Amino acid sequence: MTAPPPKGRGTGQAPDSRFLDWQREAADDGWPADPPDAPPRTQLQIDTARTVITTNRSPDVPFDRSINPYRGCEHGCVYCFARPSHAWLGLSPGIDFETRLAWKPDAADLLRKELAAPGYRCAPIALGVNTDAYQPVERRLGITREILKVLAECRHPVQIITKSALIERDLDILGTMARDGLVQVMVSVTTLTAELARSLEPRAAAPHRRLQTIQALAEAGVPVGVLFAPLIPALNDAEMDAVLAEAVARGATTAGYVLVRLPLEVAPLFERWLTDHAPGRAAHVMSLIRQLRGGRANDPRFGHRMRGAGPFAELYRQRFALACKRLGIAPRHLALDSTRFVAPGSDIQGRLF
Repeated sequence: MTAPPPKGRGTGQAPDSRFLDWQREAADDGWPADPPDAPPRTQLQIDTARTVITTNRSPDVPFDRSINPYRGCEHGCVYCFARPSHAWLGLSPGIDFETRLAWKPDAADLLRKELAAPGYRCAPIALGVNTDAYQPVERRLGITREILKVLAECRHPVQIITKSALIERDLDILGTMARDGLVQVMVSVTTLTAELARSLEPRAAAPHRRLQTIQALAEAGVPVGVLFAPLIPALNDAEMDAVLAEAVARGATTAGYVLVRLPLEVAPLFERWLTDHAPGRAAHVMSLIRQLRGGRANDPRFGHRMRGAGPFAELYRQRFALACKRLGIAPRHLALDSTRFVAPGSDIQGRLF
């Protein structure tokens, strides 16, 4: 079902969950379209998951475990690869992903139990990978901050990826962890063009605000890098060098990039966005994406999904490497210290003997 995006949202489309027994199709009945409803408000539901740490065996990411305090994301990034995960909740990967969120009120308690398990072995946890841990709803719920408190208490290393300035709220915790080599933050900067960012990522921080966040983190002594993600051919790829340079000028010391990923329902959502916002380039953008993805809109194979394949992929790889060399930054993640870990309750138990 198609509709223009409500104000402040990334899409107005509502494709049904692929796991439902039925699917809806739009039909023209000859009557004028109904007037648009009021912009949908964010709705919250409890996520009853019994664990908060998710593990993976992907060779494409520098971590094997992650925590996502929320399902769905108010940022509304139309390209978000996590949108299809909302179908597992019986909800639409379209507008529902942005407006019907699940949250884990007991996340910190569950984390404490998992870290205290006898068989737990410490390694860096990635916080906010599938959806942004600092999305707008975090401002009033504070789940991410409670998780950070547990990680800081246990001296557990954490990697954070965000495009939100809200992370500055937690500089008191992050600064302390940084002194022990326990944290690295990657700030995602997709474009320096405010107009493009406003339609592509409607509720994320503005580009200039993300650069200010990089500076605030660096000044607080928190190791910070810039993630140029997603790289979208013929839309923002020309900005790669400029984004890296602006981030480095504000204190970023590492960098990365990720090619746009369009799994399952994301591809038609993104193509509709192109038709609405970049009609003159829509066909060209999708043609280049397919050339990078072996003729398809998406290639989920390990080793290919983050970078693509073919001559254009090699061109991006070389451009990125040269930019990092010229700017004097490391194109890699920082090695964090896993040797300081103390399981919850360990100190208390020790004082009893």
